[in-house]
Amino acid sequence: MVAFKRPDGRKITDLRPMTAKVGVVPNADGSALFAFGDTIAIAAVYGPRLLHPQHMQDPKQAVLRVNYDLLSFSVYERKKPGPSRRSQEISKMTEYALSPVLDLKEFPNTVIDVQIYILQADAGTRTAGINAASMALAHAGLPMKDLVCSVAIGKQDTTVVVDLTKEEEDFHEGEGATDFPLAKIANSDQFTLVQLDGNISTDLIPAAIQLANDACAEIYEVQKKALKEGALQ
Repeated sequence: MVAFKRPDGRKITDLRPMTAKVGVVPNADGSALFAFGDTIAIAAVYGPRLLHPQHMQDPKQAVLRVNYDLLSFSVYERKKPGPSRRSQEISKMTEYALSPVLDLKEFPNTVIDVQIYILQADAGTRTAGINAASMALAHAGLPMKDLVCSVAIGKQDTTVVVDLTKEEEDFHEGEGATDFPLAKIANSDQFTLVQLDGNISTDLIPAAIQLANDACAEIYEVQKKALKEGALQ
């Protein structure tokens, strides 16, 4: 039996090399960079600050507002300026992924803005963005239960793999490719985001979840190290 080979030579359990650092946007209240290989995301946090106009304020808690955008030079194909339907959907999914770790009730009538920019895109942009945003929120000193860690699990024909590249996302042989982005609260079993693009049989889901748990443990250590190093600067 021929062993399954990924295009870049990684094992099915291997993440791409990760890069993480905080304090990358000087005028933000908190900021971070997170990269999976050639996919690079920067997140900047502004707030909490009073939300205007007043009718949009929530007297019970802060509003978390995320804006995710692929910069025009981050992708090979031509990208129209301004938010696309996909970027709006990812912005909203990122809000859902991050909200459970934030104590928004501490800051009524305010807004916490999170700007996520993808500098380079080679798949896994939403997961890199979530990882960067989680670090940026912590760097801003906001009260959090824990960090959020995110990774995409994929399926190449019938083999489940971690952290897809664009080449793997475009896989068309056999049953094709499946992109399964997840986010979870570090040091817990609570997932805050589960999406699925493609299809996966139910008997492969336990293996996919185990891959995500193992990968998120690695991601958390990288995030934590970057935050500790940032605190010493």
